[in-house]
Amino acid sequence: MKMYYPRLRNLREDADLTQEAIGRAINVPQRTYAYYESGQRMIPPPVLSALAQFYHTSIDYLVGLTDERKPYPRAK
Repeated sequence: MKMYYPRLRNLREDADLTQEAIGRAINVPQRTYAYYESGQRMIPPPVLSALAQFYHTSIDYLVGLTDERKPYPRAK
């Protein structure tokens, strides 16, 4: 099943960052991040969590389940 994550590319480009920079920030190689962004690989939950934290948003926003970019309140 191929997933497509257009918001990943949009968020990255809006922040003027490269795939390599995002990969370094979340501790994955650039090529792996490129596969995630293009949908050639499914994104593991820990990586989705790291991306949501990096972009200050929710996983639901990243995968297109909501249009609300603001993250949920954090658990205490």
